[in-house]
Amino acid sequence: MRPLRIGNASGFYGDRFDALREMLTGGPLDVVTGDYLAELTMLILGRDRLKNPTGGYARTFLGQLEECLGLAQERGVRIVTNAGGLNPAGLADAVRELADRLGIPVRVAHVAGDDLTASHPGTLAAHAYLGGHGIAACLREGADIVVTGRVTDAALVTGPAVAHFGWTPHQYDRLAGAVVAGHILECGTQATGGNYAFFTEHPPATLRRPGFPLAEIHEDGSSVITKHDGTGGVVDVGTVTAQLLYETTGARYAGPDVTARLDTVRLTREGADRVRVEGVRGEAPPPTLKVGLNRLGGFRNEVAFVLTGLDIEAKAAYVRTQMEEALAAAKARPAEVRWDLARTDHPDAPTEETASALLRMVVRSPEQEAVGRAVGGAAIELALGSYPGFHVVAPPGKGSPYGVFEAAHVDRDTVGHVAVLHDGRRIPVTPARDTRDLEDVPEPPLPEPLPPGPVRRAPLGLVAGARSGDKGGDANVGVWARTDPAWRWLAHTLTVDRFRALLPETAGLPVVRHVLPNLRAVNFVVEGLLGEGVAAQHRFDPQAKGLGEWLRARHLDIPEDLL
Repeated sequence: MRPLRIGNASGFYGDRFDALREMLTGGPLDVVTGDYLAELTMLILGRDRLKNPTGGYARTFLGQLEECLGLAQERGVRIVTNAGGLNPAGLADAVRELADRLGIPVRVAHVAGDDLTASHPGTLAAHAYLGGHGIAACLREGADIVVTGRVTDAALVTGPAVAHFGWTPHQYDRLAGAVVAGHILECGTQATGGNYAFFTEHPPATLRRPGFPLAEIHEDGSSVITKHDGTGGVVDVGTVTAQLLYETTGARYAGPDVTARLDTVRLTREGADRVRVEGVRGEAPPPTLKVGLNRLGGFRNEVAFVLTGLDIEAKAAYVRTQMEEALAAAKARPAEVRWDLARTDHPDAPTEETASALLRMVVRSPEQEAVGRAVGGAAIELALGSYPGFHVVAPPGKGSPYGVFEAAHVDRDTVGHVAVLHDGRRIPVTPARDTRDLEDVPEPPLPEPLPPGPVRRAPLGLVAGARSGDKGGDANVGVWARTDPAWRWLAHTLTVDRFRALLPETAGLPVVRHVLPNLRAVNFVVEGLLGEGVAAQHRFDPQAKGLGEWLRARHLDIPEDLL
């Protein structure tokens, strides 16, 4: 059978608005997908639904579709999106209304069953991560547009592949190949040079506006990752490797339909902006489904004190003592106070900004008053009676609600996965009959270490790339080498102990290293670094986006032959 061409037009809620038009006009496609959901997005949509019970979906998608629905119909391109968020039925109805207004005949289906909020009291939103078979059922029955809620990101690709090739639920290798392709596409331009560690190796104009990726998926589950001709960005083994390591853990990448073995993935350059992905092995999925639980955690506020010039540490101690005494005497006190001093100051600085450091105070409490008026009053009252040069980045606000994300698991038989067709028929999706408990893969043998030789103190990033991200309260950092000698050095050098030493913030936390020789990569999972998840804003970089780049900037002894 001919390959199935699936393109991506959105990696998150807020991605480039004109991407859908670009994908539809840039070259041939069979399916275009849009990924709008993330842990934080589900919380945002949950708060939207509190204000408007008919909402809870990504409204941006409707605006994009208004411009592009006619194009998609003319070109015979089907659209699959998780923009339905907490209300896929509501978005499906809104799409039908839009199509009627535009006079474009379109068959719209949606996938239901992920919403488990009623069975998780106290949550704002609780949703199971469904697989791709509901999407496949909708497409097999003739849907032009399929709207889902919380499916796995990769399901947007596995669903169309199952429908196109007729794969059965037990063809695990084929399904796993589609999962890997879906994982590469899901974050849009991160696969085509966006957020890429080695961006300086390409002309600035090349990466200024990267095109969105697409996958040519073959019947055996292999694929070629590419992009439309003439679009910006770059697709090479490095950009694909970076995305493969993004927000993953070990060799087993579990999903509702299949567990993909990331340690079996083989990447080869097939030509300009073309990378072949093959060799992926799959296993039966785990017996449970992941459930994302979002709840309101309370209220937070922050004040950033600017400390300029000399005696930075003394100034920080001065104002911290003043604030803590004032808050201790307040009628309503924050339940949690956290201080961080960022030494952004430079000696003998040529500008005031570069002579200044930031002292950040973050407060949290179940009560808004405890983080609003009490904190703002205490900070502002110090304006004329604290350290020399006292000022803050911005006046403290009233405090804002923050969210907490937790992951749970439920037996897959308790989740009613349903394809709701354009004519109202409902097709139940049967859960996988065969399952396999998830367990770590034994660490593979490491390559031979490099022979001893002269070394030079230099940044890790000169010889290794990295990409990092978040999974709830945990952070992951994938690090890869681009040559076999660099891999031989990296595999033996970047141990858990060395990782902790290079990133002192991780020193007291559980850190697990996973080795992926086929990708010349090691993947680190740092448990608890992000507290209660991105919405809780636990640290300066709440999604660990820059954690990998911090690691690459750290110095260690590197063999001169690699530099």
